[in-house]
Amino acid sequence: MFIDGEWVDAEQKYSLVNPATEELVATAAKRSFESGVWRELTPAARADVLDAVADALQRRGAELTRLGTLEGGFPLKLSNAFNEAMPVANTRYFANLLRGYEFERPGPVVGPPLIGGLIRREPIGVCAAIVPWNFPLPLAIWKVIPALATGNSVVLKTDEKTPIGALELAKELQAAGVPDGVFNVVTGDGRDVGAHLVAHPDVRKVSFTGSTDVGRQIVRDGASNLKKVTLELGGKGANIVLDDADLRLAVDGTIWGFMMHSGQACEAGTRLLLPASLHDEFVARLVERLRSQVVGDPLDIGTDVGPLINATQRERVLGYIESAKDQGAKVAYGGGVPGGERFAKGFWVEPTVLTEVTNDMTVAREEVFGPVLSVIRYDSIDEAVKIANDTEYGLSAGVWGRDLNRALEIGRRLDAGSVWINDWHMANSAYPFGGYKQSGQGRELGAGAFDEYTEQKSLQIGLEPKLENRAYGLVLSSPPAE
Repeated sequence: MFIDGEWVDAEQKYSLVNPATEELVATAAKRSFESGVWRELTPAARADVLDAVADALQRRGAELTRLGTLEGGFPLKLSNAFNEAMPVANTRYFANLLRGYEFERPGPVVGPPLIGGLIRREPIGVCAAIVPWNFPLPLAIWKVIPALATGNSVVLKTDEKTPIGALELAKELQAAGVPDGVFNVVTGDGRDVGAHLVAHPDVRKVSFTGSTDVGRQIVRDGASNLKKVTLELGGKGANIVLDDADLRLAVDGTIWGFMMHSGQACEAGTRLLLPASLHDEFVARLVERLRSQVVGDPLDIGTDVGPLINATQRERVLGYIESAKDQGAKVAYGGGVPGGERFAKGFWVEPTVLTEVTNDMTVAREEVFGPVLSVIRYDSIDEAVKIANDTEYGLSAGVWGRDLNRALEIGRRLDAGSVWINDWHMANSAYPFGGYKQSGQGRELGAGAFDEYTEQKSLQIGLEPKLENRAYGLVLSSPPAE
C-alpha cells in the first residue's frame, strides 16, 4: 500500500478486521488536507503537477499497457486504449479544465436591501475513491485526478485482484510533486477495507464504481455523517437498431458494444433490439462476423477476446446462459467454453448470441458481466423504447440509423445517462458519464466533474447604507434618538 508518502507492507502493517490501521490512512489524508500543503497551491500550480503526471503516463504507456493485460486479461490492443491513451487524455483534460475553473466569482448585486458578495467553490476534504477490477487505472484517473485538481486529499481503494495500476499511479503522483499524505492507496477486500473507509468519520466524500447492491450499501454506511456520494453502478444497455441503419456499421458496433473486454463493462450493450423486418438478416451477419473474432492469448496483438477475470465470474456467466436456455432462449452462436488445449487453463467463455429472448427473462433483467448478447424483437419504435426503458438500470443505450434527427429523437426518449448514436463505449473526457435510476447518482468526466468534489459557499456583503432598509431595521425597535 501507499500511505502518507511511504510504501507499506500490507501483511505486516494492515489488518483487514481492525479499523485502527485504516484510521491511520484516513488520518494521514486529513492531516495533509488541513495543513493546506496541497489545497492552498494555486490552481495553475496543481495543473502543472497533473500535466507532469500525464507526461509520465505517456512515457510509460507501453509498460502500463502490458501490466493492464497481465493483471486484468485485457487484449493487448484494448489495453493500449484503456491503460495508455485514456489515462493520458483524461489527465490532460482535467489539467486544462482546472486552469479555467472558477473557484471564486462575483455574485449579483441585488436589493433592497442592497447586497453583493462572492460565490466560491472549495474542496470537500478527504475523498475516498473506490474502483473495481475491470478498468482499474482509467477509473482511478476519473476519480483521483478531479479530486486532486480541486484541492482535496484522496484515499484510493483498488480491487485486490487488480492493484498494479493504482500503485503505479501513486509512484507518478509522488514523483510529480504531490505532497505526502495527499494521495494514498489501500488494497484489500471491499467488504472489510472498503466498508471501513466508507464509514470513517474523516472521509467526507465517496466516489464508487461497482455493483448496484454495493452502491446501496455505501449510501447506507455513509449516512452516519451525511457523506457526499458519487456512484456509477450496474447497467443493462439497450442497443436499438432502426430499419434504416447501416448494417455493416451496426453489426460491428454491436459486437464492440457487448464484447469489449469480454463484456466486463457496466455500460455494455447487452440487449440488442431488432425490428422484426431485419431480425434474421442482422443475426446472420452478426454470427458470420463473430466467426472472424479471435479468442485467445491477450498478450497476442491479434487477439480480440480475452478471458474473464476469474473462475467465479466464468461460472456466473455460464449460469446465465443456461438459465436463458431453460427460459426459452436459443443459442445462435457460442454458448459455452471454447474447445482445445489452449483453453484448458484460464477463465474462458465464448462470445454468445442468444435469440428469442424476451425482456422478462433473467438474462435480459440482470447484469451478466460477460460476452453474452440478448437479441429481442420489436415491431414499432414505441415498443422498442418501452422495452429499452423497462429495466431498473439507466447507464447506457444506443441507437443505429441513417436519419440522425430520427435517431436523436429516439435517444431523447431513452432513460440513460449516456446514449450513443451510431457508436458505443464513447467515454470522452468532455462528456459527463453516469447513470439514471439504479445505475447511480452524480457524474464523472465533463465540465461538471469538479463540482462533484467541491462545496459551494456564498460570501454575502451587506451594502445597504440605510438602517431602516435593512431587514433587522424593519423588525427591531427604533433606536433612541441621538
